[in-house]
Amino acid sequence: MDRRRFRPARTLPGLRLCLGRRATLACLLIAALLPCGCVTDGLRQYVRNGFKVGPNYHRPPVPVAPTWIQADDPRVRGPMPRDGDWWRAFQDPTLDVLVARAYRQNPDLRSVGTRVLQARAQQAIAVGNVLPQSQRLLGLYSNGEAGGNPTHIDITAFNLSWELDFWGRCRRQVESANARLDASVEDYDAALVTLLADVATNYVQYRVAQQRIAIARDNLRLQEGLVAVAERQVQVGTATALDVAQLRTLMEQTRSTIPALEIARGQANDQLSILLGEPPRDLEPGLGPAPGGLPMPTIPAAVAAGIPADLVRRRPDVRGAERRVAAQSAQIGVAVAGLFPSISIGTALGHSDVKLGPLAGSGGGLALVIPQFSWDVLNYGRLANNVHLQDARTQELVATYQGRVLTAAREVQTALRGFLRSQEQADALARSAAAAASATAIEGRNFSEIEADVNRLFTLANARLQAQDQLAVARGNIALNLIGVYRALGGGWDLRLRDDRHYEGPIASHSDPLTLGEAPPVTAPPDVRGEEPAAADPSGLPEALPMRAPDPAAVPDAMDQGAGG
Repeated sequence: MDRRRFRPARTLPGLRLCLGRRATLACLLIAALLPCGCVTDGLRQYVRNGFKVGPNYHRPPVPVAPTWIQADDPRVRGPMPRDGDWWRAFQDPTLDVLVARAYRQNPDLRSVGTRVLQARAQQAIAVGNVLPQSQRLLGLYSNGEAGGNPTHIDITAFNLSWELDFWGRCRRQVESANARLDASVEDYDAALVTLLADVATNYVQYRVAQQRIAIARDNLRLQEGLVAVAERQVQVGTATALDVAQLRTLMEQTRSTIPALEIARGQANDQLSILLGEPPRDLEPGLGPAPGGLPMPTIPAAVAAGIPADLVRRRPDVRGAERRVAAQSAQIGVAVAGLFPSISIGTALGHSDVKLGPLAGSGGGLALVIPQFSWDVLNYGRLANNVHLQDARTQELVATYQGRVLTAAREVQTALRGFLRSQEQADALARSAAAAASATAIEGRNFSEIEADVNRLFTLANARLQAQDQLAVARGNIALNLIGVYRALGGGWDLRLRDDRHYEGPIASHSDPLTLGEAPPVTAPPDVRGEEPAAADPSGLPEALPMRAPDPAAVPDAMDQGAGG
């Protein structure tokens, strides 16, 4: 393909700078005429943009469906979780404690929080560039001879240089830095959503493995009893050694499943330890059995899914992708500003004392004002292509943002389907497990009282084990799919907006069943629009301040063109 003939499928409105062979002449004319008002439309757009060249950013449109596929199912129109804490819907105090501890102690979340501080410092640097960029105190002293004549030079001055942001280059840089700062906050929120969902997922997997181990051991005790009965019946001649071997085979098969289930429980245990910011250790003494003797946390039957358009507001990773588009869009204005002359003012204030041999000396106050301008007239090809480069990068991020919205919708849809279908599967398996348990009990009594069919007993005992184990897995899948729904919806990120004291009670309590020891406090990143960071605490992070993310829903759905674009 001829690269010179390549055109993108879609460009942002008004960003097609056709700078061809007459690029230099055209830009010179535009730059010369624009301030004089001869290019009326461009001047109006320049004023409308706040005296900044380049496009003003508006949020790009995204493809969203009006409703979910399962919108008519009442189970997707459940009540909203209180305070947004979706994990509390499981009514499990142990899970609540795990979530609170992971929020405070997880090192990965802490690492993402420090990136917010970095972005905040970069934003402050960009704001500083709007002010005078150079301030220096100069001192010069010289005393000697030149051609046999004594000379003396003594100058002390304060130098200040300021580039006038006539075209909005510095202000566009501030816009870009602000958007990058917002994106870093969204990255923190996305990491928090992932952390909360991972804690709940591993906790449910731990409870499912715990229940499956209990089921296997219960069936193992039953099968050991059947083997003992078969061995007694061999002695009285009502059973054969083959019957004993057949039942013993089932018993050992059941026994062999327990180590594999203990491995799965151990993996969930170790992952929970890491999420809590601790080295792997046995959490079972602290976790104990499921609350209330239930096999696993209570699973709500409905979920508040909202509508697909909510994803743009709810999901931090979607909001972060949109903020990156905004940051890159501002870079187009920075590039366009490079096409115009740079105007700056230099000043020097101080004192001078100059004596050059027999010539009359001079001394006294020093005050200079030096207006300057520079224009890269001969570099217009490079500058114009830089505009094309920034435009193409913006289009790339727009496509990424739109793809992220589609991916988010797919993830929600998949999790919703799994949540609803897993409930139906669990209902059928519950009936199957009850029937298998009843049939096994009847056949077991027959086997102990009269001569019964060992093959039938073997089949029923095996079916009982399989049905109960599959039921435990299906119930776990309901919980995991529900967690997946809330993960895909971006639930839980607003935890950082609430008062941390809401979580201090169960964490600080000495009666807490989950004793994890002391850990350095980990807090949310500071307010990106608030005061300067407070003094660092011993953990190395500044004190947490309230922090709110931007509301992309308040931004229009178009990308329009600014002056110079």
